[in-house]
Amino acid sequence: MRCAILADIHGNLAAFEAVLEDVERRGGFDEIWCLGDVVGYGPDPSACVQLLRQHRHICIAGNHDWAAIGNIDTSYFNPYAAAAAHWTAEHLAPEDIDYLRSLPQTVQRDDFTLAHGSPREPIWEYVLSTEVARVNFSYFDTRFCLIGHSHVPVVFALGEAHHCELRQLPDELLLSQERDRLIINCGAVGQPRDGDPRASYAILDTEKLTMDHYRVVYDIAATQDKILKAGLPPRLAHRLSQGW
Repeated sequence: MRCAILADIHGNLAAFEAVLEDVERRGGFDEIWCLGDVVGYGPDPSACVQLLRQHRHICIAGNHDWAAIGNIDTSYFNPYAAAAAHWTAEHLAPEDIDYLRSLPQTVQRDDFTLAHGSPREPIWEYVLSTEVARVNFSYFDTRFCLIGHSHVPVVFALGEAHHCELRQLPDELLLSQERDRLIINCGAVGQPRDGDPRASYAILDTEKLTMDHYRVVYDIAATQDKILKAGLPPRLAHRLSQGW
């Protein structure tokens, strides 16, 4: 099965549409695996939820999804994120809210565990260091774990003697040849934070056990214009050009 691995769409419809078009050019997909934060920050939360639901998919909950439906207190957010969360809550249809409330915190599919933040703390925890990653390997039983939340494409590998290594996510990852267990972050669709403003996603072949990582150019200016016209914090628009 070919799976489009998407994370952190964040209400950025232009980026989401560009990624789906890119996947189709590369042979299409059987299912989307969405790693949370469909909404938050961006100007088109309802449209992104509706577009995702038009496709065969599985999706897990992210912290911004929960904030938009009142599951978590936005006092834990920075002021820009909190303002966006409140705005998002006001721009979701009732069916969008019901959908976001239905999302599980983790999902296991074959050799893969899916979590937004981490397998230990699926909603909140950032996996940015080998120390945090090493602990998290004991919180899932599959060979591989797919995460989002940090918006940075990376791989953490757990090898012999419980040694944990941080790697850059390559363009092609041959999972069938991996001897280590891996935690993989494919980056963000709607708000990259690795200095590259292009949308980031991956295509996973669950039979061949291959993962291909792609970056996609999209109309950043159109999204920025929508953010500013919506009255969202200007910083949320400006950061898209910087990939941060």
